[in-house]
Amino acid sequence: MSDLLEDLGQAVFDMDEDTAVELTQKAVDEGMDPEVILNDSLVPAMDDVGEEYEEGDRYVPEMLLSAEAMKGAMKILRPLLAESGVEPAAIVVMGTVEGDLHDIGQNLVSMMLEGAGFEVINLGAETPAEEFVEAVKEHNANVLGMSALLTTTMTHMPEVIEALEEEGVRDQVKVAIGGAPVSQDYADEIGADGYAADAAAASNLVKELTS
Repeated sequence: MSDLLEDLGQAVFDMDEDTAVELTQKAVDEGMDPEVILNDSLVPAMDDVGEEYEEGDRYVPEMLLSAEAMKGAMKILRPLLAESGVEPAAIVVMGTVEGDLHDIGQNLVSMMLEGAGFEVINLGAETPAEEFVEAVKEHNANVLGMSALLTTTMTHMPEVIEALEEEGVRDQVKVAIGGAPVSQDYADEIGADGYAADAAAASNLVKELTS
């Protein structure tokens, strides 16, 4: 790997958005393949960030800062990747369920997924079932990710799965859930395809569901 790609990955790891953006632009200006920049520098850096988080050596605010650095780099790369016909790893629709205003967790998951090369359609907080279904249909999504932070709102998760079934699209999309009150048992109970306890685990889960 070139020194430039190494420095870029280090900038993302070090939560330095300005340097990450500057080095991404430099790599592009030097004629580097955008796919190489993504897969050889940015994705491994975010993988390392996720590992540190899982091991307890990094906290959520620090993960967010690395994810922001990654996002800055992706603003430059995304149009170039699209131009060169590079398909995203998969398309993921993300959102917090109806009645739930908490979206920090799912925003972090969205950033981690973008960092792993996925295209993410982030519907934000308080997303009703029909909006999830419409987004899955419109974007031909491979995965639908839902989060809830309250026991009173997690009950909307099975409603979304039912709506997918009613619209005949449940078989085409994997459903992943997360958030403080939910668990693997709850995922099994409502017929979801997977559960993740945190952002790093969610990124790994989506990779598993789409491999």
